[in-house]
Formats: sequence, C-alpha cells, structure tokens
Amino acid sequence: MSKKANLRACVVIPAYNEAEAIGEVVNNLKEKMQKSPYNFEIVVVNDGSRDRTSDNARKNGATVIDHILNSGAGGATSTGLSYANQHDFDMAATMDADGQHAATDVIKGFLKMEKSNSDLLIGSRLIDSKGMSKVKVIGNKGLSFITYVLFGINSTDSQSGLRIFSKRALRSLRWRTSGYEFCSEMLWRAKQLKLNIGEYPIQAIYTEYSKAKGQNNWNAFNIIKSLLKRRVMELLHE
Repeated sequence: MSKKANLRACVVIPAYNEAEAIGEVVNNLKEKMQKSPYNFEIVVVNDGSRDRTSDNARKNGATVIDHILNSGAGGATSTGLSYANQHDFDMAATMDADGQHAATDVIKGFLKMEKSNSDLLIGSRLIDSKGMSKVKVIGNKGLSFITYVLFGINSTDSQSGLRIFSKRALRSLRWRTSGYEFCSEMLWRAKQLKLNIGEYPIQAIYTEYSKAKGQNNWNAFNIIKSLLKRRVMELLHE
C-alpha cells in the first residue's frame, strides 16, 4: 500500500443550481480519486439551489452541506473548507461544479502540494490558455493585474476556482467577502498570513453549459469595485 494512502484529502465543490452537471462532476471525480493514493471525501456545498443539485450530488456519492439561502461563491467555499478543517483533513481542494475542471488536475495539485512547501496552490488556466476564449483570457488577466496592483500578489490566474490548500491554510486562512471577489481577497489574506502561494498549470474545459454558467467580463467591474472599497477601508484603519 502506498505511504500516501494515510493522507486524507477533501474536495470541496460549491454549487448553485448545478443539477444538470453536478452528478457527472461528482461521479467522474470519485472514479479518478479512487485510483489515487489518497483517502478522500467529496463535499458539495449546495448554496441555496432551487433545483435538484443537492439530490443529484448526494445520489452520486458526495457529502452534501445545504445552505438554506444563497451565500455566494465565497460563502459556500468557506463552508466547505471549514468542514475540511473541522474534520482534520491533511489537504483540501476546491473545484467548480460546472465541469470546467478536470479531476486529474485536482489529483495533480494534491501531488504537487506534497512535493512543495506551498500552503495555497492556484490551478492556473493561463500558464497555457489553450481552450480559453480571448475574452476570458483578457478578463482573467485584467483581474490578475488588479490583484497585483491592490495587493502586490503576482498570479497568472487569480480567479481560478481550482485551488489546493495545506492543513496550515485550512486552519488559518479566512476572508470577508462572499461574492467572486473572494478569489482575490483569499490571496491577499494568504499573503498577510505569510502563507506560501504557488501555482501549477491546469486545463480549461469549456462546454456550452459551462460557458453559459461562467462569469462575464462585466462582472469584473463589480469585483474590482468591491476589492477597491475593501482595500481603501482597511488602509484607512491601519
């Protein structure tokens, strides 16, 4: 038996109205993780969905945490990672519920986490942006630039939903925003805690379904406005 078999890995999937895709995402992840060297649990945070997201995730083998009300991507992610911390997992990952991320890239991230001194690994779609539309590339690069300007953190894909967390990060890393701006704020908080931040290349899988569910570049303006407001407020209170 592999020495890694004793390591416990949790995969957190925040989901809002993802009944169409979540079953396949969970089932595919489960099949791949069963072949990996890790003891694992898949946790779907059903963020106040109005469809059968919860039922379909549970039916395919996930542990499901139900939010009665929608709390946003940041809130749902926080719930899932708190679960991983409370249940003493050695590592955790987050991934999107729409099928955009490959299960093999989650395992790749866990393996890289073991071999590095990183506390937070970002799965970057922009190290090799093959498969991404030019509009998405521009939008993600723009938000990564804003993340650098506001917080001094250089990341090629600051908005990626595929992230790997060490036990140290699970215990200490928190954020205050609940919308998609939490992706950048998380990096900021990790820097403040002096956590080691790294990244690794992942593939981007875009289907008609995931394209329809994803963010558009107009949302980037709201994200920037929220981040700027929070940064200014904290600067005034330093």
